[in-house]
Amino acid sequence: MFSVLFPGQGSQSVGMGKELHDNFDYVKKLFSEADDVLNLSISKLIFEGPRELLNQTENTQPAIFLVSYSIFNVIKNETEFDISNANFFAGHSLGEYSALACAGVINFKETIKLLKIRGNAMQNAVPKNEGGMVAVLGEEIKKIEEIIENNKNNFNCFLANDNSNGQVVVSGKIYDIENFIIELKKLSIKNVKLPVSAPFHCPLMGSATKIMSNELNEIKFSASKNMIVSNVTAEPSSDPNNLRALLIQQIEKPVRWRESIINIIKQGNKKFIEIGPGKVLSGLVKRIDRNVELIQINNINDLNNLKN
Repeated sequence: MFSVLFPGQGSQSVGMGKELHDNFDYVKKLFSEADDVLNLSISKLIFEGPRELLNQTENTQPAIFLVSYSIFNVIKNETEFDISNANFFAGHSLGEYSALACAGVINFKETIKLLKIRGNAMQNAVPKNEGGMVAVLGEEIKKIEEIIENNKNNFNCFLANDNSNGQVVVSGKIYDIENFIIELKKLSIKNVKLPVSAPFHCPLMGSATKIMSNELNEIKFSASKNMIVSNVTAEPSSDPNNLRALLIQQIEKPVRWRESIINIIKQGNKKFIEIGPGKVLSGLVKRIDRNVELIQINNINDLNNLKN
C-alpha cells in the first residue's frame, strides 16, 4: 500500500528535469508540447532561468507540474513499479493539479494551460506587494487560530496552509501581516516571512476563484480508479464533479496538508513516494509521522529506489 505526493510552489529550481528531458524522447515531447500550449519556451526558462522569472507564480506553476508529470511518466515507462496502483494521490496546492493529471482525471495539455491561467490569476488577485504570507513555526494550529480570532481589531489575517506539526502559514495584506508578526514576537513565537508577493489560499483570492471557476467548468473531468485527497477537505474522492468543485474552492481555502497525511496513514498507508522537484513534502510528512517510509523520485538514479 502506497501513496503518491506531488509538490507545490517553492520546490522549483533552475535545471530541474533536464536529465530526464535529455535522456527520454517522450519527456522531450512533453516539454515541446508545453512550449506550444503556453506559447513561450517554458523549457528554456526551466533549464536556464533566470531564477527570478521562473519564480514568478504564472511560470512556477506550469513548470513544476511539467517536471512532476514527466517524472511520473518516466516511472511508468522505465520501471516495473506500477505507480498507477497508488491507493491515494495527493498534491500540495498546485500539486493537486499534478495529482489529478497523473490519475487521468484531466489531460496534460489542459492542465498546463490551466496552471498558467491559475498562476496569473492568483498573482494578480491582489496588487503586487500588497499581500504576503508568513510561516509560523513551533506552535499548534489552535494557538494560531486563537491569535487571529482574538486580534481582529488589529489585523485581518487568514490561515492559508496547515503543513505539518508546528508549521502553519498565514496570509493577508502586508499591513495586517506586519501587525500579526508584531503579535507573534510579543508571544515569542518563531516566524518566517515568505518570499511571495501575494496572499494565497485566503478570501483575498476572490477574483482568481471566479476566473478558475469559469475555466474549470469548461474542462472535462474523467473518473479515476485512484482516490485523490483534496486540499480543501483532507478527504479522498474519485467523483469527477466533486473534484472539480473542490478545485474551485481550493483557491481561497486553506491547504489542509497535515490532516490529509494523517487521514492517509489512518487508512493503513505507511509508504509515500514524492514525485517532482525537491523534497519539501517528504520533510513535512516526516514531521507528521516519523514511522513512515519516504521515497523521493526526481532523477534517473532515484528510479532504483522503487521496488514492488
